[in-house]
Amino acid sequence: MSRNQDRLGGVQQHDTTPPPQTMNEGGFSFVVPTEFVELPSEGRYYPEGHPLCGETSLEIKQMTAKEEDMLTSRTLLKKGVALDRVLASVITNKSIDPDSLLIGDRNAIIVATRVSGYGNIYSTNVNCPSCGTAQEYSFDLNDADIYAGFDTELDITDNNDGTFNVVLPRTGITATFRLLNGYDEKKISSGAELDKKQKVERNVTRQLSSMLVAANGDSSAQAINYLVENLPSVDSRHLRMAYRQTAPNVDLTQ
Repeated sequence: MSRNQDRLGGVQQHDTTPPPQTMNEGGFSFVVPTEFVELPSEGRYYPEGHPLCGETSLEIKQMTAKEEDMLTSRTLLKKGVALDRVLASVITNKSIDPDSLLIGDRNAIIVATRVSGYGNIYSTNVNCPSCGTAQEYSFDLNDADIYAGFDTELDITDNNDGTFNVVLPRTGITATFRLLNGYDEKKISSGAELDKKQKVERNVTRQLSSMLVAANGDSSAQAINYLVENLPSVDSRHLRMAYRQTAPNVDLTQ
């Protein structure tokens, strides 16, 4: 599937039916607006029984002061759970575990939430890679591309069960990998913090360990650990490239 030409801002649809978030205090009442966010995964890689299996969009409520408190809470930021709390708060379907969302879908929701709360323009200072001059640049978040995955020239096989096969060029091993979700993201982040304390860097091997499912059909922990520790760099790079080109996500490059 090729890159979706629609922009992220063009696929958010305001719900025409009143959502359940109705406030009624102090003699007045109003409805918190909601909108639908297009999921980069289009619901294709969730297991049967997951609330988002086969769903192409997700309803969220627009950001309120409560979510702003979460984003500015020093305690939540220090624990690294501020965004998780925001996701859990804005998703209207409370049967959905935010950590079970694929990373690309989580990113789409976070961007849409930011747009609803603070607008679509994000201004920041950017350093020129050539001369190092700093200048202010404004990113239009509504110009983000939805990348649905599989826009690749690599020989990747979709196993139609949430996993993919790719043959590694140097060893010839058929590696089976899966897409990462919020749980994996937390695990990798926690591992990175532990690495800092131990003064080691294992970013690449942690990512490979999280995404690999099997090597030549062997899904044992021993086989996967051996492959991760002994994989030639050319194969490691090929596998990570296969993942990037397969995983649906939001492309904010401008």
